[in-house]
Amino acid sequence: MLNRSNGAAIRAAVSAVPVRKGAVLADIGFGGGLGLELLLDRLDQADGAAGVVHGVDVSQTMIADATRRFSRPIADGRLRLHRAPIEKLPFADGAVDAALTLNTIYFVPDLPAAFIELRRVLHRNGLVALGLGDPGAMARMAVARQGFRLRPVSEVIDALSLSGLVVDQHRRVGKGDGAFHLLIAIPAPR
Repeated sequence: MLNRSNGAAIRAAVSAVPVRKGAVLADIGFGGGLGLELLLDRLDQADGAAGVVHGVDVSQTMIADATRRFSRPIADGRLRLHRAPIEKLPFADGAVDAALTLNTIYFVPDLPAAFIELRRVLHRNGLVALGLGDPGAMARMAVARQGFRLRPVSEVIDALSLSGLVVDQHRRVGKGDGAFHLLIAIPAPR
């Protein structure tokens, strides 16, 4: 169920990302790289929207795979890969226009710290598209019993709020009670 929803959730998250000229986009915890591919396509489709996509992952294997798979956009300077955890992003304050992070928070021990870091790197008019499987449905999956931190969606929304991010939209992607949750968050007004 989670795998079937992943592609649709990534596509929904990417479609929520506004693209402007010179956009700086990030896929944090990019895994297999579908989000990187779709973000690069979004930049290509936007007239004159030359920009850059950053891929951040903690896995050296994922970095190596993406380096091989995306050699051309890397050589062109359109894609930059970084090995880092979500709690220590390699960006200056306010440098990212939009960020995706899907299926990552299960592995983050300190969710508020991770979201504070996301807020730090996000432009004041930026957007975060955060995706997670339905916690109830995931609790029934054998794979989720192996080190996943399943949190109620309300807890995730509260942690975003504490970090200075406000959930602007909460979408369900997929069908039934196990539909994927996609949270679109923006910086809280100051």
